[in-house]
Amino acid sequence: MCGIVAYIGHREAYPVILKGLKRLEYRGYDSSGVALLNKGLKVYKKQGKVADLEESLVGKDLHATIGIGHTRWATHGEPCDRNAHPHTSSNGKLSMIHNGIIENYAQIKQDLIKKGYSFISDTDNGSAVEIY
Repeated sequence: MCGIVAYIGHREAYPVILKGLKRLEYRGYDSSGVALLNKGLKVYKKQGKVADLEESLVGKDLHATIGIGHTRWATHGEPCDRNAHPHTSSNGKLSMIHNGIIENYAQIKQDLIKKGYSFISDTDNGSAVEIY
């Protein structure tokens, strides 16, 4: 099962989000990730346990007071770093998380294609989408 944690405030976001992700570990998952906003968007994601994500972030710039985090249980697309959430737009200005299957993904995708967006996806249903 998936879980979402978010923080906006005056404290450092990463420790709050990490603590929340660890509390979600009982739900079962295959990957986790965080997006942190501070003078630009930084996205970090990792297959495996939250501890694997935490270990991969040692020494990284995690300073931010706004952030989101996610634990993913793969319903579509293989469990891997690329398919972990958050998903990010090609310009790096937008990052998003969703839980579950987006049932109307085909219509949304077609509407966005008509507006000039393109997609890279590991699955037919739009998981692991990068919007260009």
